[in-house]
Amino acid sequence: MPTPTRPSSSAKKPVLLGLVVVIAAGLLGFVSYRATAPKDQNSGTPATVTTSGPDSDLYRQLAELARRDADDKLARGRTDAPVVLIEYADFRCSYCGKFARDTEPELIEKYVEDGTLRIEWRNFPIFGKESEAAARASWAAGQQDRFWAFHRAAYAEDAKEKGFGTARLRALAQQAGVKDLDRFARDTESAEANAAVGADRDQAYGIGATSTPSFLINGHPLAGAQPTAVFTQAIESAAAEAANVGSAGDPAK
Repeated sequence: MPTPTRPSSSAKKPVLLGLVVVIAAGLLGFVSYRATAPKDQNSGTPATVTTSGPDSDLYRQLAELARRDADDKLARGRTDAPVVLIEYADFRCSYCGKFARDTEPELIEKYVEDGTLRIEWRNFPIFGKESEAAARASWAAGQQDRFWAFHRAAYAEDAKEKGFGTARLRALAQQAGVKDLDRFARDTESAEANAAVGADRDQAYGIGATSTPSFLINGHPLAGAQPTAVFTQAIESAAAEAANVGSAGDPAK
């Protein structure tokens, strides 16, 4: 998990307050460790993170960061999906690319298509000017409904090595099927793109994320490009938890 240079003061603006931010920062590291910990010696099954108890209020607060906005150009999946995965990522991050190529397509096929999962992207550019330019460009592609195609092109094998200069971003947009490339160029440099990327980055720093990729799955933090099985387990646990909460709240059940 690559780590960023020290953020600017504007990038450190918290989204959540006080102790919640501190605990969230610790959880990102803790959950990452637990996800890759050895199998439980007693049960022989992978160790899991408890989804209830003293941290449950924190998880609920983090889950509220899901926008569930039907007009969100940087999201895919049903707005009423029981599980929302929020990804904080950088287009210059190799581990983000690995997740995009190796894990995300399987999650989309298995969970997004059946309505279980919604994926919401947050731009978290932490590797300098080209990261920020690529983030704004992805937002601009989204304004023409081509964010996910741009995402796929930018995370293709060896795409990062070609850089994210102006000409390269235009080429990626063309590859992604963006029709109005002049509008794309204007949108990439617009105040709106800068504000949208800044808000995503502030949110990431606000919950204590310090590296990419970082994830929230119904508010439960997960750090790094973990094996697909880790995401599968987390999504299925979150779906089961959501179903239990729904049943408990329905007096007919």
